[in-house]
Amino acid sequence: MERKSFGRMQCPIARSLERVGEWWSILILRDAFAGLTRFDQFQTSLDIAPNMLTRRLKSLVDAGLLERRRYSEHPPRYEYVLTDRGIDFRPVVVALYAWGNKHFAPEGAAIVLMDTDTGKRADPVLVDRPTGTPIDLRRHVFVAGPAANERTRKRMDVKARARLSLNR
Repeated sequence: MERKSFGRMQCPIARSLERVGEWWSILILRDAFAGLTRFDQFQTSLDIAPNMLTRRLKSLVDAGLLERRRYSEHPPRYEYVLTDRGIDFRPVVVALYAWGNKHFAPEGAAIVLMDTDTGKRADPVLVDRPTGTPIDLRRHVFVAGPAANERTRKRMDVKARARLSLNR
């Protein structure tokens, strides 16, 4: 059975999942943020089959999240380095860490985000960049943007009406 492609959908979540929606991809990016760059490092960290790792690395390179760079001529060897697009994925990884620690770690957090200046544990929160206001379910809602097609506008309008009725 062929996998459905989300690449042409207008939803930014669907388009993002087209690039990173396979769980190995997110774990590879997690490891790249930890400094891993080489095939054998990823394979050891993830205990992933080489053919699967090859496919996932290729898809991340094709999506522009990683760049493949040669570091050895004989034999030819490559490393995988985060691009600017890949680096921009870091807040998503930070949010997944925080969410996973909060909801799926009954034994306690195995990995935490630390402020290197203070040495204290950070408590990540998503904020509105211009105002610094934490994003809140009741205050901040998704609406159709200027490039939205009619289908997206109708879907978002129904959700906006439902959200407004929840907030009363």
